[in-house]
Amino acid sequence: MRVSRRATPFVMLATTVVAAVTMSQCGGSSSPTGPTALAVASVALNAASVAVGGTGQGTVTLTAAAAGGATIPLSSSNPSVATVQTPVTVPPGSLSATFTVMAVASGTATITASLNGGTRQSPTLTVTAAPTLSSLSLSTSSVVGGNSVNGTVILTGAAPAGGAVVTLSGSDPVTTVPASVTVPAGSASATFVISTRTVGGTISTAISGSYGGASASAVLSVTRPTVATASFGVSGPSETDTCTMTNNGNTLNCTFNGSTSTAPGTITAWDWSYSVATTFSQTTSGPVLTMPTVNCGFLPQPPLPAGASWFTLIVRLKIHDSLGNVSAEAIDNSARLLPQGVCGF
Repeated sequence: MRVSRRATPFVMLATTVVAAVTMSQCGGSSSPTGPTALAVASVALNAASVAVGGTGQGTVTLTAAAAGGATIPLSSSNPSVATVQTPVTVPPGSLSATFTVMAVASGTATITASLNGGTRQSPTLTVTAAPTLSSLSLSTSSVVGGNSVNGTVILTGAAPAGGAVVTLSGSDPVTTVPASVTVPAGSASATFVISTRTVGGTISTAISGSYGGASASAVLSVTRPTVATASFGVSGPSETDTCTMTNNGNTLNCTFNGSTSTAPGTITAWDWSYSVATTFSQTTSGPVLTMPTVNCGFLPQPPLPAGASWFTLIVRLKIHDSLGNVSAEAIDNSARLLPQGVCGF
């Protein structure tokens, strides 16, 4: 007996299932959330402290860029200490904007920014007292007249924007003191130079400074030299260290000036000597020798060496003072002498 089986096809039908989920609370259904309101993310300051009279910068940053920009009111927690420009505007498409804080008096304050009902506060700003002059010092308390001394002024704090101008003065004309020195912004000190003149005895002078209602001073003693020292310069009709022959070769058209010489006593004589081929000498009772005397024997026989247009002039000076001191010889061997067509040249 034969059993036949017939295959029955199995058909899978595609079915679409749609699920709807509704969240409800207290009988109501939720609605899509609206856009988040723009808010201030932070308020920052570029410095934790500012001196009275100075300014600081701050930055307001938003949580997102505002397509149309944003105007943000600012306020100070202590306007008697620090004030702030308000409002500040964040440009369209930007995240932040800067503002200026003005320091009014010593103390602390914070800056608050408000937007759409929310606020953010800056870190605490400390306003310090305006700097004043703390001290004035000298590089030395005693100097031989004719030399210079360095002075230094120090403030109680950093100088404000634009610097701090310290007024200076000296109590005796033996010193020359600048009228003022400026301490650069952000710095607390500055230096200046005091020049002195030669003296016959010790002179004490006060160097003073003032700034911010405070004053300071230091005493400088200007003394006479302990040894005689000759010093001089040579100047010609048109150039330093350049002389010419004049008066048919009988004088040098130049000046020897020994006024920078110093001695313990009063200088009574200046002994000059000057030479090219031969040496001539003159003694003066004052520091200046004008148109020194020579003759054609002062020069070598003409002509000038090939390629040369001048001779080397060597000048020497010794000084004598009222106490019997005699200086060492000072020498200038860098002067030039132009024959100027005299004495056969």
